Amino acid sequence: MEILLLGNETLKEKARPVKQFTAETVKNAEEMIALMHAGKGVGLAGPQVGLMERIFVTHVDGDVPRVFINPSILETSEKTVRYEEGCLSIPGVYAEVTRPEKIKVQAWSEKGKAFTIQAEGILARVILHEYDHLEGTLFIDRLSKLARSRVIAKYEKRKRVS
Repeated sequence: MEILLLGNETLKEKARPVKQFTAETVKNAEEMIALMHAGKGVGLAGPQVGLMERIFVTHVDGDVPRVFINPSILETSEKTVRYEEGCLSIPGVYAEVTRPEKIKVQAWSEKGKAFTIQAEGILARVILHEYDHLEGTLFIDRLSKLARSRVIAKYEKRKRVS
């Protein structure tokens, strides 16, 4: 498993629901968590590793690693917050994105157990960011055209230098 980078068309595709919870589901979740940690990220979605299923993992400070399969965003707060985001698929560049401050999400664990959580702050932001990946949306797609072009230019420059 490896992280796909900006420019890979897979990142723009919508993921399909997980139909069965198998040993492979557990293995994929474990590999994604390990890869997220190796990249020093706080979230990673299936499409970012070429797995076109509705699965993502998160691990923010003060929380445990979590696996979300076939998630649904049930509620979002009206109050929004701007905060700087980055992405393992666009390494080294960041931009401020506005998202709801609080959310309620329902999903299934890698073992097929349903759960619902209310999240706020960074966890809510990470869940929404990863959920976007399942829809084929990158954080830069939420920026103005000018801001998006600046982020992409910065990313391209970083790629050429490294």
